[in-house]
Amino acid sequence: KDDKKLEKIEFSNLKQTYALNEDVTLQLKSDAGREIDSVQYFINDKKIGSVKANTVLTYNLSNAKHGTQNIKAIAYTKGKPNQTTTTIDVFSHVQPAFYTYTIVNTYPHDIKAYTQGLEFYGDVLIESTGNGEGRGTGTKGKSSIRKVNAKTGEVVKINELDDAIFAEGSTILNNKIYQLTYLNNEAYVYNLESLQKEKTFPYFQKMQGWGLTNDGINLYMTDGSDRVYKVNPTDFSLIDYFVVSTNRGTIGNVNELEWVNGEIYANFYTQDAIGIFSPIDGTVNGVVDLKDLKSKVTQHPDLDVLNGIAYNKKTGTFFVTGKNWDKMFEIKINK
Repeated sequence: KDDKKLEKIEFSNLKQTYALNEDVTLQLKSDAGREIDSVQYFINDKKIGSVKANTVLTYNLSNAKHGTQNIKAIAYTKGKPNQTTTTIDVFSHVQPAFYTYTIVNTYPHDIKAYTQGLEFYGDVLIESTGNGEGRGTGTKGKSSIRKVNAKTGEVVKINELDDAIFAEGSTILNNKIYQLTYLNNEAYVYNLESLQKEKTFPYFQKMQGWGLTNDGINLYMTDGSDRVYKVNPTDFSLIDYFVVSTNRGTIGNVNELEWVNGEIYANFYTQDAIGIFSPIDGTVNGVVDLKDLKSKVTQHPDLDVLNGIAYNKKTGTFFVTGKNWDKMFEIKINK
């Protein structure tokens, strides 16, 4: 009788969605009265504990990343293993605040700049552009790293890249400019004064490059998913990552990044909004709806999405623009 097929086991009383830091209570139910001697539990194939018989295992999700978690249980009955799996979702427990904005000033911006990265260095803007194709005319842009006069829009100095390179986000760290590439799987380091390229780093894995910022020590990069990767600037190795999430789900298409007072402000590709999230676990704490801005720039066939956030420490204001926008807006976020 004991040699017959093991009975079906399944998880009892699991919810579909949990919050970060919440306890998940793990226990099995069996469709027959067979005695379970012990159970081992795993989350994403990492063992989180074991219990004698079929007692309850309580596990706190404080170390989880946002998103889907694969849960596995192996129950042993008289030495025979019986396995079951399921999934739960872990989302943020914070409902984001919605902020408004005020336009402080409007400045000219290069209509041909397919803006990918924007950051202040003193009073000068360092802008990274890609060679995206214009939506209407199909005209290809030119990837570049450039210094821009924030108030006049004048390009003060520029290094244009080869047409084979689609440049992406950029940031300034240790008096160097770091820049990502979209599909070349490599990052570039530039001299801040001359804009000459000094180094090339391969990415830590095959991936797209999107947005880039830093906390004064390490880099944070995005790849178009809901993940933000913390990267070592000396060799571009991966330190850690987190997943951006609200209380309703994880948020993909994380794009251009800006580090402001211990939080990350981000563009989300095709969404005309800025999200503000924690660089520790990716919890979205606030959202700024900027969709009205696109109607305030010159409408033309190659006009593309909002992209580019630069924080001006002196004034506490943000400079924002978009791909092939002829204006840059200085805004104050009203919290």
